[in-house]
Amino acid sequence: MAGDFRLDRGGQRFLADRRVALLEAIGERGSITAAAKQAGLSYKAAWDAVEAMNNLAERPLVTAAAGGAHGGGSQLTDEGQRAVRLYRLLESGLRGVMSRLQEEMHDSDRLNGLLRAIAMRTSARNQLRGTGRRIRRGAVSAEVTLDLGDGLEIVATVTNAAVDELRLARGRAAMALIKASWVLLSPDPAPRTSARNCLCGTVAAIEPGAVNSEVRLALAGGRTLTAVITRESVRALQLAVGARCCALIKASHVLIAVND
Repeated sequence: MAGDFRLDRGGQRFLADRRVALLEAIGERGSITAAAKQAGLSYKAAWDAVEAMNNLAERPLVTAAAGGAHGGGSQLTDEGQRAVRLYRLLESGLRGVMSRLQEEMHDSDRLNGLLRAIAMRTSARNQLRGTGRRIRRGAVSAEVTLDLGDGLEIVATVTNAAVDELRLARGRAAMALIKASWVLLSPDPAPRTSARNCLCGTVAAIEPGAVNSEVRLALAGGRTLTAVITRESVRALQLAVGARCCALIKASHVLIAVND
C-alpha cells in the first residue's frame, strides 16, 4: 500500500503521501476536478498540491488549466509520468522490479530527491525548489542566492550560523519558503522598490475572500507564486487574470530549507 511505503536516504526518513495517487488520477482522468474526487481531495486541495509539486520539481509534473465548476484539461508531463512510474517501482519491493530499477539508478536518485521535497511539510504557502548559486557572507548574516531555473533566482538573508548548519553551498539543493502574506504585488514591470526580489509573471487566478484575496501568479517553468492581499488592493491595482504582474519579496522574508 502507498501509505505503508517508506523511503529513507542519507539517514533521513520521509513518507510518500496522497500526491502520487493524485498524479495517477490526473493521468487517468485528464482533469483536476475528476482527479480530486477520485483521490478524495477537495478541488482547492488538489490544485494546491499540483502547484506545490510543480514548484518543487526540477520540471513541472502536471500541465493544468483551471476550468471552474466543470474542470479544465490537465495532463502529466513526461517528468510526471516518470515520477509516478519510478515511485511504483520502488513501492513494489519485488526483486525483479528492483533489478529493473537498478538499471535506471540515475532516474531513481532524481525521484528520491523529488519525493523528499514533495513530502516536506511547512505552513509557508510558497515553496520554490532551487540550487545554491551565490553565498555572500557578512559579519553576522549572509546573502544566499538560489537558482530556481528558467532564468529565475531568489535571494534570502540568513545568519552565518544558518548557512553553516544547513551546509548551504553553490550547487546544493535547497528550497525557498515564503508566506503568501509576505508577497507584495505590482503591475509595474520595473517597480522601484527596496525589496530584494522581483519575480514577474502573469496572474493565473484570483480567489476573493471576505476581506483578503488570494492571487496566484504563473512564473516561468510552470512555477506559481501565491500572494494574499486585500480585496481593495486587487481593485486599486486593477489586477485581472491574464495581466502581467510582479511579486516583490524582501530577502529577510525568504526562508531556506534543505532535506538532509
